[in-house]
Amino acid sequence: MKIITVVGARPQFIKAATVSRAILDHNKANPQNLIEELIIHTGQHYDANMSDVFFEEMDIPKPTYTLGIGGSTHGAMTGQQLEKIEGILIKEQPNYVLVYGDTNSTLAGSLAAAKLHIPVIHVEAGLRSFNMQMPEEINRILTDQISSVLFCPTQTAVDNLNNEGFKNKNCKIINVGDVMYDAALYYSAKSKKPKTLDIDSDFVLVTIHRADNTDDQERLNNIVNALNEINKTVPVICPVHPRTRKMIANLPVAPTFKMLEPVSYFEMIWLLNNCKLVITDSGGLQKEAYFFKKYCITIREQTEWVELTNAGINKLVAAVKSSIVDEVSKNLTNRNSLSSFDDRIYGAGNASTEIIKFLIKL
Repeated sequence: MKIITVVGARPQFIKAATVSRAILDHNKANPQNLIEELIIHTGQHYDANMSDVFFEEMDIPKPTYTLGIGGSTHGAMTGQQLEKIEGILIKEQPNYVLVYGDTNSTLAGSLAAAKLHIPVIHVEAGLRSFNMQMPEEINRILTDQISSVLFCPTQTAVDNLNNEGFKNKNCKIINVGDVMYDAALYYSAKSKKPKTLDIDSDFVLVTIHRADNTDDQERLNNIVNALNEINKTVPVICPVHPRTRKMIANLPVAPTFKMLEPVSYFEMIWLLNNCKLVITDSGGLQKEAYFFKKYCITIREQTEWVELTNAGINKLVAAVKSSIVDEVSKNLTNRNSLSSFDDRIYGAGNASTEIIKFLIKL
């Protein structure tokens, strides 16, 4: 079996690491039934700290093809990736194309495969925020529609697909759990403190990168003002995407909280382990906060991880200073233990192995 994996952004590198490791374990145990995996890195995340370091630290096989396509508009990026990926698929003739999540790279890889009649495998299928203003929502819906195998991280994701009529389509829907949970369990022992950080605990961890927040100066100004206010009582630590840093520099208010350069996955695990609380607009970090038993405040109107909001451990807030500050104040004093919540919301930490078990039966 020959599989081409398409990745291009930080969360995909982490997810791919777990599945690639499961493929290597399978090949060692089954030399007569090998899975050959080739990796295409589109270059959607082109900063070395957000791309190269993941392959080095996480022992992901080096990409067979690196396209270097990133930093442009959604349409231009997706179109250029589609063209390049198509050429590679024609050359390599894989049995399957494997894509992750909801980025432009995900959509480009799945479209290129579907138009060449190569079955698409979508890991993290079925997620819905029900907000069509989010590019990620468009990417994940279209990818699901043209996928032959849909590996879902939760029962909610399965239900979403069934409600959309997928149970009547010629495809396979399997709830395997979340590969990010696999990664959190496996890599937690390798966590390391960021070198530029001068505190060890009791801080609020923040990430802001979504265009809804960064491209709207009023929203971003409100967020920075809120973080400055929170920083007066508890240190705020914010690893900053290069694009977000540029947008913050144009604001009338200057940040007083600690901004770090983009961190590696192992450093992010350390930050999650040692923080008091998480504030984010990321999709993946909402789950990772839960994996490490931390409450999360999400500066978005919707989330695809409704299990966490239903459980009361992830709170959606508007990009309004008072709303953010008030919610942080409530949760900093929240003494409820996360251990009471269902640890198996996202599976048993063996999603990658389950994926490989299914693939070898295809």
